[in-house]
Amino acid sequence: MDKKKAILCVDDEAIILHALVHELKSSFGDEFIYEKATDAISAFDIIDDLSKEGVKLILIISDWLMPGIRGDEFLETVAKTHPDVKAIMITGQADEEAMKKVRGNSAVYAVLRKPWNSEELRSIVRFCCTGDRHE
Repeated sequence: MDKKKAILCVDDEAIILHALVHELKSSFGDEFIYEKATDAISAFDIIDDLSKEGVKLILIISDWLMPGIRGDEFLETVAKTHPDVKAIMITGQADEEAMKKVRGNSAVYAVLRKPWNSEELRSIVRFCCTGDRHE
């Protein structure tokens, strides 16, 4: 039997988390478990819980600018212990220099600006989760 697969969304703005999870559920239905965290510390706890429950975390979608730990630092830390988990960074704050650095981070597959383009988000998530470039 296949392991259940999860997508973790991390953003300090509850409305963004709600919109992101709603969009993912609308696009992918029950194909994945959708988890939410409002900061990196909570996200680390969720990652540990998923692992203990035997759920395979396959994708993290994280905001860049969050209190405590920035998204890029969070994703770099996750990549050290979970190198097979793909990541997408979303941001409305970062300047171009910061985005170049994030794009150079091997833990980050794609960077999207807020507000994201729904079709682009779906396509990138589909590719990260299945390797399929077509919807």
